[in-house]
Amino acid sequence: MSLLTVANITHQFGTHIVLDGATASFEAGEKVGLVGRNGSGKTTLMRVMLGQLAPDGGSMQLQRGARVGYLSQDPELDPDETLRDAAEGAFAELHGLHVKINEVYEAMATAGGDEVDRLLKQQARLEAAIEAAGGYAIDHRIDAMLHGLGFTDDQFGLLVRDLSGGQKGRLGLARLLLDAPDLLLLDEPTNHLDIEGRRWLEQFLAEEYPGAVIVVSHDRWLLDRVVTRIVEVERGVIREYPGNYHKYIELRRERQLTQARVHDKQLDKIRQEQQFIARYKTGQRAKQARGRQSRLDRFKRDELVDRPLETKVMRLQLPRASRSGEQVITAEGISKRYGDLVLFDDFSLSVARGDRIGIIGPNGIGKTTLVRVLLGDLEPDAGTVRIGSRMSVGYYRQLHDHIDRSLLVWQYLQSVIVSLDGQVKASEQQARDLAGAFLFSGEEQEKSLGEVSGGERSRAVLAGLVAGAHNLLILDEPTNHLDIPSAERLEQALSSDGGYDGTLLLISHDRALLEATCDRLIIFEGEGAVRVFSGRYTDWERRQETPPPTPEPVSAPPKPKPKNAKPSKRKSPPPPGGGKKKSGVRGLSIRDLETRIETLEQRLRVVDTEMLNPDVYTDGVAVKKLQAERAAVQAELTPLEEEWIRRAGDA
Repeated sequence: MSLLTVANITHQFGTHIVLDGATASFEAGEKVGLVGRNGSGKTTLMRVMLGQLAPDGGSMQLQRGARVGYLSQDPELDPDETLRDAAEGAFAELHGLHVKINEVYEAMATAGGDEVDRLLKQQARLEAAIEAAGGYAIDHRIDAMLHGLGFTDDQFGLLVRDLSGGQKGRLGLARLLLDAPDLLLLDEPTNHLDIEGRRWLEQFLAEEYPGAVIVVSHDRWLLDRVVTRIVEVERGVIREYPGNYHKYIELRRERQLTQARVHDKQLDKIRQEQQFIARYKTGQRAKQARGRQSRLDRFKRDELVDRPLETKVMRLQLPRASRSGEQVITAEGISKRYGDLVLFDDFSLSVARGDRIGIIGPNGIGKTTLVRVLLGDLEPDAGTVRIGSRMSVGYYRQLHDHIDRSLLVWQYLQSVIVSLDGQVKASEQQARDLAGAFLFSGEEQEKSLGEVSGGERSRAVLAGLVAGAHNLLILDEPTNHLDIPSAERLEQALSSDGGYDGTLLLISHDRALLEATCDRLIIFEGEGAVRVFSGRYTDWERRQETPPPTPEPVSAPPKPKPKNAKPSKRKSPPPPGGGKKKSGVRGLSIRDLETRIETLEQRLRVVDTEMLNPDVYTDGVAVKKLQAERAAVQAELTPLEEEWIRRAGDA
C-alpha cells in the first residue's frame, strides 16, 4: 500500500479551477519534487495532503498510523524557550524530563537539610530516565542538526523571542527534521539558508533522512541532488516524470514538442473540416456538412489537445546600454566593521567593463554592506573606492518600497525601460513584449503592482532593470521570491548570450544562477576574510574538501536549420504497400477517399495519444517505434488529402 494517495482531486476558488482531477501516489522513503508555476495549485495540493483543506471532489488516503510533518513559513514556537530547548521539543518525552531536572536544579539552590537529599534522589532518577530515553545520543543529534543549519554554540542560549524571522524559520526546519515524520512536506525549505546550509540539507535529505519527502523548492540544485521523481502541477492536472529536475526538463521538452505537433495537426484538420462545412452547408451535401459539423464539435470538446505552455525559449531584444569606462569600480584596502564585528578588512578589488562577479557567503556576513561601500552609499572605515565614468547603475534591493504600486504592470515597465529605437519613451508594445517574456500573461499585465504577489512584483522590477539600459547591474538575492520558470527567465536574460552586455555584481545563494551568469566570485569566509576567486561556482566548489555532486547540465534544444540549408537526403520510411499509394488515389470514389482518410487520421490520433502517455514518452524504444509508425501512416495519408483537396477545389 502506498504511504499517501490522492485520487481525482478537484478544487476551485470561485470560478478559478485550481485542481482538476489531480491523481498521484507516494511511497514510503521516496523523495519527490513538486513543481509548477506560482498559482498552479501546489500549495492547495499540499493542504489537501495535510488534511487542512477538504477538496470539492476526489479523495486522499494516508497509510494507517503514518505521521505527516509540514514546514510552516511561520512555525509555532514558545517565545520564552531557548533556541536549544525549542529544538529539543521535537523529542517530547526527553524534553519533559529535561524540564523536570532543570526544576530540580533550581530547587537545590535554596533547599536545605532533608530536602536536599530528596532532590538528589529525584535528580538520580531523572538522569537515569534521560539516559534510557537516549539523552546523550539525542543531544548529539540536536547539536549536529543546529550546526548544519547554520547555528553556532553561542546562539543556543538565545531566547526564541529574540531570534530573527530567518532564524525562526531555520529553527522550525531543525525541529521538524528531528521529529522525523513518515512523510515530510517541505515548502521552500531553503528560503533562509545560505549555500553551506543548502549543501548540508541536500546531503541530509538524500542520504540520512529515512522518511518520504515531498519538496517544493525554487533551488534547482537541491531538486537535482535530492529527488528521484518530479510531480508537475500544470493547469490543475498532475504529470509525473522519473529522475531529478534536469531529467524532468529534458522529458518535459520532448512531451511539449509532441503535444505542440499534435495540436498543430489537429488545427489543420479543423481548418479542413471547416472549409468543407462552409462550402457545402447548403445544397445537395448540406446533410453531410451538418454531420461533419457535429463530429467536429465533439472532436473539439473531447479530443483537441491544448497547446503546451512555454514551448518557446524566450528571445529578448534588450536596449543597448551606453558604454562605460574601462574600469567600472576600483577599491583599494577597504575595511568595514561595526563594533567588534569585522565585515571585511584591507580588501581590494578591480571591476572591469563586462565583468560578471558573484558574491557569496553566509547570511549577515556583510555582502550587502560591501556592495553599498563599492557604490558609495556607505563610507569605508579605511581605504578608497573609485567609480568609473559614464556609469548607469541598476540596483535590485530586497525591498521595493520605492515603486509606485498604483501603476499597471505594463505601465511600470514602460516608465522604467529604454526604447529600442532610441526614442525618449518606450512604446506600450515594447513594454508588453517585455512583460510577456518575463511570464506575465495579457490578463496579468493589466493588474496594478499593488494587486500582484510579492514574487510577481519582484519579477516586474527585475524585468525593468534588465531592460533599463544600465551598464552596471547590482542584484541582491534576486531569485528569493521567484518560482523556477521566472528564475530561469532571469538567468537566460543575464547570461552572456541572453542580451545583457553590461557589468554584473550578483549577491545570491542560487547556485544555478551563479553558475550560469558569473565567471568570478567574491567569497566571504568570516572574521573579516574576503577573497576573490577566478572561475565559475562549480570550479570553486570542486576546490572544497567535500563537494557534493554537481548537477548535470541541461541538454540544449536542437538548433533550427538555417533558411538556406540544403534539404536532408534521409528518406522517410516507405508507406505500407511499397510506396505506390499515390498512383491509385485518383481512381477512388470521393466516399472511399474520405473513408480511408478518416481511418488513417484515427490511427494518427491513437499514435499521438500514446506518445503523450508518460509511460511511453519516457521509454526511448517505444517512442522510436511510434515515430516510425506515424511517419508511415502520414506518408500514406498525404496523397489522399491532396487528392481530396484537389477535388474539393474542382467542385
